[in-house]
Amino acid sequence: MTEDDPAGFAAWLRLREAADATARAPEFVALLRARPVAAGPLAVHDLGCGVGSVLRWLAPQLPGAQRWTLYDRDAALLARVAAAPDLVAADGAPVRVRTHRADLTRLTAGDLAGAGLITASALLDMLTAEELDRMVDACAGAGCPTLLMVSVTGRVALTPAEPLDAEVAAAFNDHQRRTVDGRRLLGPDAVDACVAAFDRRGVGVRRRPSPWRLGPDDGELIAAWFTGWLAAACEQRPDLAGPARAYARRRLDQVAAGRLRVELGHDDLLAGLG
Repeated sequence: MTEDDPAGFAAWLRLREAADATARAPEFVALLRARPVAAGPLAVHDLGCGVGSVLRWLAPQLPGAQRWTLYDRDAALLARVAAAPDLVAADGAPVRVRTHRADLTRLTAGDLAGAGLITASALLDMLTAEELDRMVDACAGAGCPTLLMVSVTGRVALTPAEPLDAEVAAAFNDHQRRTVDGRRLLGPDAVDACVAAFDRRGVGVRRRPSPWRLGPDDGELIAAWFTGWLAAACEQRPDLAGPARAYARRRLDQVAAGRLRVELGHDDLLAGLG
């Protein structure tokens, strides 16, 4: 479930794809669809494309010919996207795809020149403040709308509730803000930081909630998310490891019985659209 395990990370991205698609703010797609169709192909740049989830979700909803450039630092993920079946736009127009291996934290406005739309999903929390500021600078400099989706906010609600839920959530959020190889990640602070960065550049931002709301039909995803969530919390706070054992058994039993519901907070941002 981490980028240190490429096969496991790709499987996690596939597992969460449907939940991400359901969560994303539909009004932002409506706003993008309402724009006049470009004379030539709409150039879409997808930052941190993973297994191509945003491409598969968004391209068929937009009218007109499209030319997507998908960026990721993982060559194996890019190879999966490149081998995917062809897509068509909402009106049947062609959708062309190319992949580009790149360090997203080093992209500039020049790299995004000619873009008609920039997208990313589940990316912001993995950046540092400096990296996010550079990314926003590149997006704002490209002079086109930027759609940033499913960014974690730190809000978690499990039903039925347990006393340990809040402690685990706090420890997990601190883990997301950890320092890795000298990089202090923004974690759940990233959405606010991103809005502020666009605001400093005079670019307006619309913000909408895009939570996962998971229930009995999502058992596999809940179990995978919960296991990783709890493991990260215990890594951050080793004193939780003891009580976490019984807590995990209860929660996973609830998942198996279809009795655990999870609401996991995310926000979507749409910047630079008038």
